[in-house]
Amino acid sequence: GSWSSWSGWSQCSDSCNSDVIVPNRERGRSCSSPAPSNDTIQVQNCSELPTCPVDGSWGAWSPPGPCSTSCGEGLQLSMRVCDGPAPKYGGRLCDGPSTRSSVCQSACLVDGVWSGWSSWGECSSSCIPEGRDSIRYRWRSCSSPLPSMDPPGSDCHGDDVETESCKNLPHCPVDGGWGSWSPFSSCPVTCGVGLQESLRGCDNPAPKSGGRPCPGEGRRTSICQIKSHCPVDGQWSEWSQWKECKYPFGDRNIRCKMLGGSQIRDRHCRHRAHNGSMCSGNDLMERRVCYDVTGCYLKGSWDGWETWSLCSSSCEGESKRFRSRHCKPFYSNYNPTIGRQKEQATFFGNPLSDCGVTPDGKSKIQMQSCVNVPPCTEQPTHR
Repeated sequence: GSWSSWSGWSQCSDSCNSDVIVPNRERGRSCSSPAPSNDTIQVQNCSELPTCPVDGSWGAWSPPGPCSTSCGEGLQLSMRVCDGPAPKYGGRLCDGPSTRSSVCQSACLVDGVWSGWSSWGECSSSCIPEGRDSIRYRWRSCSSPLPSMDPPGSDCHGDDVETESCKNLPHCPVDGGWGSWSPFSSCPVTCGVGLQESLRGCDNPAPKSGGRPCPGEGRRTSICQIKSHCPVDGQWSEWSQWKECKYPFGDRNIRCKMLGGSQIRDRHCRHRAHNGSMCSGNDLMERRVCYDVTGCYLKGSWDGWETWSLCSSSCEGESKRFRSRHCKPFYSNYNPTIGRQKEQATFFGNPLSDCGVTPDGKSKIQMQSCVNVPPCTEQPTHR
């Protein structure tokens, strides 16, 4: 067989050469029978083509740079280069920025600053206790701002609590308390029985500001006894009744006669013992002048009514009251004084006075029924 002529070259496989791939082109021929013994296609590099443009591509970002501030919030920069690959042969530059920033944060050293004081709290009591104060408090905190931990800032200086005494409060009532008992006093008597006393004061503490006084007594006593007998001073007995009125110069009857006599009464100094004092005064006997009118008939006159008696008990029947009047004798015929010394005369004995009929013709005793008497509450007695 025989080869045909080569065909014309085909178009290059690309329009430009790259650093990696060179475009090529082909041409062919055919062989009639028998089969060809050589190539039927011929390939040729298109070396005459211009080099292909290479677009730029970014390389990897660099690690972030140092923070722009030493504390607090700042910026760190990262960079990249348009070298992966770099643009060649009129290729396009890399798109986008070559730097980027990120926020960085580093702790600043912060010293603590006090907050403002709180309002004052309630007083510790509603009144001022004895020997103490009523206190109120206010607070503040080291939080405006707090001190930093890393790096460590300084704490606030000073106290976080402040106190002051509450003014214009009343003093609290203080109830009185007893002090200790004093020793008992010495026995106040030199003989017989006496009383010793021991005292205590309401001064532990003394009541103040309306407090209650001490309960109980501030004085106590104890019986003491001295073994020696006490002198017992004499005491006068009561005067005896006046003796009979007698004539002083012999045994002469003076009854119902206007002849003066005398009568005596006596007393005694009794109960004196253990060298006690005698009764004061020397009068063991008294004497007075008198007339003996015992049983003598004398004219007289009715005196006024006495006051009413108390009402009798209603348990004894009807309740009644009484009053009486008396016949008062006349002594006008007797000399009111007796003897040279003109002593005032007295009348001894009860005369038989004659006053005649009562002025109103009624009796010497009046009786009257009582009204509004409470009922009897006594239990009846059975005999």
